[in-house]
Amino acid sequence: PTRYSSTYFAHVFSGGYSAGYYSYIWSEVLDADTVEWFRENGGLTRANGDRFRTRLLGVGGSKDPLEAYRDFRGRDADIAPLLVRRGLGG
Repeated sequence: PTRYSSTYFAHVFSGGYSAGYYSYIWSEVLDADTVEWFRENGGLTRANGDRFRTRLLGVGGSKDPLEAYRDFRGRDADIAPLLVRRGLGG
């Protein structure tokens, strides 16, 4: 029999783990899109870091996380940078 059959991944689809696994991927989407913003806007400059800190990190839990991300990025997160990072787009 095949060594890695689908039953080896049953834990991903059972219980609450599937939602947790989705959150891992979603955090990668936000990360890749944020890195892309820095790349598009001149890299790791003081001004860019200040914007990131003020609009995203600085609001903490006082604002909905996606609203804070939109305020930082100027739009919703885009999956394209993650696909490029993984060699699936570009």
